Amino acid sequence: MSTTTSTAPVRSTRPTVPFWAQVLLGLVVGVVLGFVARQFSVGWLSELLTQVGAIFVGLLRVLVVPLVLTALIVSITKLRQVTNAARLAGQTLLWFAITAAISVAIGITLGLLTNPGLHAGITTAGAKASSTQGTWLDFLRSIVPGNILGIEASSRAAAGGAITTSLSFNVLQLVVIGIALGAAALAAGEKAQPFVDFAESALEVFQKLVWWVIKLAPIGSAALIGKAIATYGWNAVAPLAWFTADVYIGCAIVLFVLYPALLKAHGLNPVAFFKGAGEAITFAFVSRSSVGTLPITRAALIDKLGVPSEYASFAAPLG
Repeated sequence: MSTTTSTAPVRSTRPTVPFWAQVLLGLVVGVVLGFVARQFSVGWLSELLTQVGAIFVGLLRVLVVPLVLTALIVSITKLRQVTNAARLAGQTLLWFAITAAISVAIGITLGLLTNPGLHAGITTAGAKASSTQGTWLDFLRSIVPGNILGIEASSRAAAGGAITTSLSFNVLQLVVIGIALGAAALAAGEKAQPFVDFAESALEVFQKLVWWVIKLAPIGSAALIGKAIATYGWNAVAPLAWFTADVYIGCAIVLFVLYPALLKAHGLNPVAFFKGAGEAITFAFVSRSSVGTLPITRAALIDKLGVPSEYASFAAPLG
């Protein structure tokens, strides 16, 4: 007799931890590590948390420029596949403006009702006016790109007389550049197809890179929250408790009152929305970066909320 051995792959029965749970677990671990570092003056642990958090944020920041630029170029060129694209784009911008205005009104109302500065116990002695104040003309001038990537360089004198140079980028300038390049490619037609193909290919590469960084979010979030606790502690945070409460209350009102109201008004199910958008919302909350969350947002729109990919590719990066 002969016996046969099945070669069918054996599926692992090991339970997998959802991504949102990994991130929340990272937050808990970070709080504990930060408390230990501060309470017992563990200098090396505090420095480790600081450096790991800085590396995580740096990895996200370095991918922002190519990710936003290619996403906007691709999204604009894909609008030609969408019926009534101009009308849809206009409505998108209008709803961005409406929801932003309502959110601002909620924040101002909370500030007027609670007056968080009254409880902060922070003196204004020696305070100076912000250098970023300006008119609407200054704002319009600031979004005009200084170069093709919207990168700004600054230099300052360091210890010992050395000059250090740092680079930063203006996201609004990136948006202007991306929209202009996408519109130009759209107007150029078939001759611009190689450029569009390159932008689509580059977008896939950069999104894959961002996904790899996002997988480090539990570690990064642990380091960021741990560094905050190790550096500031409750004594520094307590005077800002009213302000902190206002921030979370405002976010909760927008998320759980404004969003459901708008969804219901348009005949959509709020529960289905939160199920589909939950992972993106969780990561945005932890990372504090809507740009870093862009790949998750786009995937949630298309795969979980049923938004056509052509429109999601436009609305997600622009939002």
